[in-house]
Amino acid sequence: MRLRTTLAFLAAVSAPVPAAAQPGATVRPDTEESLQWAASVVRIDELRRQGDLTARLFGTAGGDPAMNGLYTWLAFFGSPDEGWRVFRVGDFLSYRILAETPGRVTLEVRESVMDPPTGDIGARTRRLLISWRAGAEPPPFVRVAVAR
Repeated sequence: MRLRTTLAFLAAVSAPVPAAAQPGATVRPDTEESLQWAASVVRIDELRRQGDLTARLFGTAGGDPAMNGLYTWLAFFGSPDEGWRVFRVGDFLSYRILAETPGRVTLEVRESVMDPPTGDIGARTRRLLISWRAGAEPPPFVRVAVAR
């Protein structure tokens, strides 16, 4: 079996590389300012149990990576004219969606914490309940609470 795997690997490595049918187009960097912010998006999670309301959680990379660095946002789409209504819900190492119901999402977050007397950085895991007025319109505010 090992010989067969090795032969398959060698065949894949020695396979001919496809050539372009014609010269490729030269693409220059885009200088639109908003793309700098968009390029920092590292995670998107669509919320699918919100009825007609389009909602998503997303994370952007930023800050000190030794001390969290995943800025986490909850966004609701209003309309093409209004765009997105965006709420910052935290700064974590990571998050995981545990549950979602209309007007509510439960997250498990892992975050850095510093011990003030020593300056040592540790980590903790906790659950957050994020809630808003369920409906077809983006809510005017959201609530973020620590679960018991």
